[in-house]
Amino acid sequence: MLKRPEHQLAHSLPPEDVDGFLAELAALIEPVEVHFQWRPQGRDPNDEMLLEAAINGGADALVTYNVRDFAGAAERFRIPVLHPAELLKKVNP
Repeated sequence: MLKRPEHQLAHSLPPEDVDGFLAELAALIEPVEVHFQWRPQGRDPNDEMLLEAAINGGADALVTYNVRDFAGAAERFRIPVLHPAELLKKVNP
């Protein structure tokens, strides 16, 4: 997704930097075992898998450009939904 034209406009990183970032991010990922499916919760059925991973994995936040579609459902589970820019402000004040 970070290589989509609209996202490249937002972050202005060259493709090789995006690849490096994604490789480092992938090294930090922990598998999440889904103990319970919470469907349907959101407006978009394609988002359900991401919300379930956040719930079952005990996520501190769900970070997405699609805040609107996740906000209501994530609020029910007390998971903050952050725009990527908000996350960057929190990690790098």
